[in-house]
Amino acid sequence: MKFIIRSYRNVYGGLSTESWLLAFITFINRSGMMVLPFLNLYLTESLHFSVTRAGIVLSLFGVGSMIGSFLGGWLTDRIGYFKVSLFSLVVGGVSFILLSQVRSFEALCICMLLSSIIVESLRPALSSSVAIFSKPENFTRSFSLLRMAINLGASFGPAIGGLLAAASYTWLFIGDGATSIAAGIFFYFYFRSRSAHIVIKKDDNNADNKTPYTDIPFLVFILFCCLYAILFFQIFTTLPLYYRNVHHLSEPNIGLLLALNGIIVVFFEMAFVYTFEKKFPLPNIIITGVLLSGIAMIVLNFIKADWILYVSMILLSFSEILAMPFMMT
Repeated sequence: MKFIIRSYRNVYGGLSTESWLLAFITFINRSGMMVLPFLNLYLTESLHFSVTRAGIVLSLFGVGSMIGSFLGGWLTDRIGYFKVSLFSLVVGGVSFILLSQVRSFEALCICMLLSSIIVESLRPALSSSVAIFSKPENFTRSFSLLRMAINLGASFGPAIGGLLAAASYTWLFIGDGATSIAAGIFFYFYFRSRSAHIVIKKDDNNADNKTPYTDIPFLVFILFCCLYAILFFQIFTTLPLYYRNVHHLSEPNIGLLLALNGIIVVFFEMAFVYTFEKKFPLPNIIITGVLLSGIAMIVLNFIKADWILYVSMILLSFSEILAMPFMMT
């Protein structure tokens, strides 16, 4: 435990106040991201969609996430992180509240796509703001703090979401939207007068600005990262439905099980990264993490007792710890 505490002190000591506030805003926002883990259950049980139709809606959320990331980055380059972040937090929150009133399949597909685009445009804007308010020597540590805030929020969100879903799925959407709006209000009042909310202009004359789309090894690596992400993020799509239909878990118990992932990552990721990156080759660490995710899914097919769900979640969590931080770097 002392080693873990010392690792966190070494990593997060000396960061700017703005970096901590951005992490706090991220924590508030991610604590409210409670709809996605229960979206499949909501679509199949409350709206009585088929599994196929529910899968289409979830796929559109993923498509919107990709579009939102590109659009958010493009807008951040042109109008700055402040306007993009504020719009995403507030309007994205309102959109999720309105989603609770949409019932038809076609309308829900359109609204889910638009909401996802708005919400996910926050990612590049936040990344830009972290870079602005961090010294160059603190970039890596500041982004690490942001990732910790995301994971800490991910441990609270499903747990709270499970309780709200058990009462009413409408409250689940309201809770998600309200936390996003609250994060937006906090962001506005603190960062509206900050001199650094500027538009970062690219230097088009920089000869080193090469497109990554011609880097074949990098593109192959990205492909494998995408395949890993497809497997890992079943944690938010098919796994909750599996927990419900096969193991008959209630929404609160599903939320607690999903929260275990965030708790494990928050407590162990930094210590593992701090230790393993100095002792083992990075490709070996990533491969180990990817293999753990496969094992976590395979064991669910052979053991039907409820305790295997926790073993699987622990394996998935350590898969994330070993794979994702090093994939990003």
